[in-house]
Amino acid sequence: MNEMLQGLKEKFDEAAASINDLQLIEKLRIDFLSKKGLITNAMSNLKDMIPEERKSFGAAVNDLKNYVEEKLSELKINITAKQYEAELSKTTKYDVTLPVNKTVGGLHPISIVQAEIEKTFKSMGFIVEYGNEIEDEFTNFESLNIPGHHPARDMQDTYYLENGQLMKTQTSASQNRIMRKYGTKENLENGTLKVIFPGRCFRNEATDAGHDNTFFQLEGMMIGKDISISNLIYFMKALLHEVFKRDVNVRLRPGYFPFVEPGFELDINCLICGGKGCSTCKNTGWLELLPCGMIHPNVLEMGGIDSEEYIGFAFGLGLTRLVMMKYGIKDIRVLNSGDLRVLNQFGTN
Repeated sequence: MNEMLQGLKEKFDEAAASINDLQLIEKLRIDFLSKKGLITNAMSNLKDMIPEERKSFGAAVNDLKNYVEEKLSELKINITAKQYEAELSKTTKYDVTLPVNKTVGGLHPISIVQAEIEKTFKSMGFIVEYGNEIEDEFTNFESLNIPGHHPARDMQDTYYLENGQLMKTQTSASQNRIMRKYGTKENLENGTLKVIFPGRCFRNEATDAGHDNTFFQLEGMMIGKDISISNLIYFMKALLHEVFKRDVNVRLRPGYFPFVEPGFELDINCLICGGKGCSTCKNTGWLELLPCGMIHPNVLEMGGIDSEEYIGFAFGLGLTRLVMMKYGIKDIRVLNSGDLRVLNQFGTN
């Protein structure tokens, strides 16, 4: 009987060696492994064997079956790879060293507005930094005066990774790193620390016209010896005027954020509906755009800055929402959709 199984193996190997098509692999599988296949038929010999022979023969048949299945799987992988390489060889090859054709493609509206804001703040002496998209709990929460037991963590449905890190829920996560980089005593003695840091943020929340699970913010900080809320309001009004090229109705109301004290919400009159109320502003006529406030002493201390000597403000601009207001985009979700009908309206750059 072992000679019979050896013969089946040699027959399979011979057939497999000449196969170069996925359809032929399936035919070979049917010939050997189907209910009427050669290996299944070999099992019919068990009824004529004594118990001692059945055990060893059954094991040998299973070994042959496993061998055939593995070889078929390898064949499928190899043939698929060869077909893919053949298709690639037919496609047009591109020389990446050639000059860029600047008449093709264009900037995303978020990129356009971000560049405008960066230019505005650079003109006012701010540094531009770019943070990480993956952070640890310390930088995203604890360094912002949000310890593990703090209820504020429940306000942000966070994407955690298997290694314990997380997708950044807010651009504020870069504050500690930037304070330690630029907020040395020597630098602060020579002037104020002024920096903005735009970035993409992620939260596991339901999407609607005004909310998405992936969005852009732009954080800003100013730290020095004589910083006040008046400085904060001035820079925010200058920013909005530069973006919209006109004065915008705003309101400043108390807001709670663990990393600022006092904290405020700066809302703008909804430019989609003119303040009448729509789905974008949840029929309130106002859109929350710019949480801000004076940096909490605990946050300064964790950033290596003496809170007895220095003070500062921070703001977190909803960059995606600002784009919606600037261009009259009613649904935030189109900005991540890749819909060329939307993006082509912004022209080439």
